[in-house]
Amino acid sequence: KYVCQRPIHPGEIIKEEVEYRNIKQPKLAEQMGISYKMLNDILNCRRPLITPTAMLFEVALGRSAEVLMRIQIDYNI
Repeated sequence: KYVCQRPIHPGEIIKEEVEYRNIKQPKLAEQMGISYKMLNDILNCRRPLITPTAMLFEVALGRSAEVLMRIQIDYNI
């Protein structure tokens, strides 16, 4: 039997990581060099993750940009 799962936006995974580490979004946005609005939109699944931003998350959080982009592609499809 085929079970269709809800696609996961990479922002959901990143948001869990940020909350687990107790990192404040404004501080993370500043560290990454992006606007708070952009960060918040990604974490709340209102904006797609793009490669340059995925690379910034890799530097800031140690999460693989490649894996995050694969999740975004799966979400898009």
